[in-house]
Parts: sequence; C-alpha cells; structure tokens
Amino acid sequence: MEADAAKLIGAGLAALPLAGAAIGLGLIFSAFLSGAFRNPSASAQNQPTMLLAFALTEFTGLLGFVIAMLLIYTQ
Repeated sequence: MEADAAKLIGAGLAALPLAGAAIGLGLIFSAFLSGAFRNPSASAQNQPTMLLAFALTEFTGLLGFVIAMLLIYTQ
C-alpha cells in the first residue's frame, strides 16, 4: 500500500469522531429541552451543565477534525 493511500485511510478513520459528536450534540440538546419543558424552573440550574457537555462534545469532534487535517496536509 502506498503511503498516500494509508494517509488518506487514516484521515478518514480520524474523522469518525465527527459523527459521534453530531449524535452526542443531538442527544444533549434533546435531553435538555425535554427536561426544560417538563420543569421550566429547573432549566436555569441545568444550563451550565448542558453548556459544559456541549463544549466537551464539540471539542472531541474538533480534535478528530484537526487530526484528520494534520494527516492529510503534513508530509
């Protein structure tokens, strides 16, 4: 196998966390909205936790994207 082909396969595998981040973000926001609609008075207390979960999930996706780009564009 050529090195360029292996590099592209590795970049494709490194981009898989993007799909997981998208699913995770959907689950986070759907759970928050479901809880906020059931108990609106508690949504203000749960919002910082939701934002932290959003940031950590988005970081995972961005880290996978950065690694994939590094694999593609570095020598």
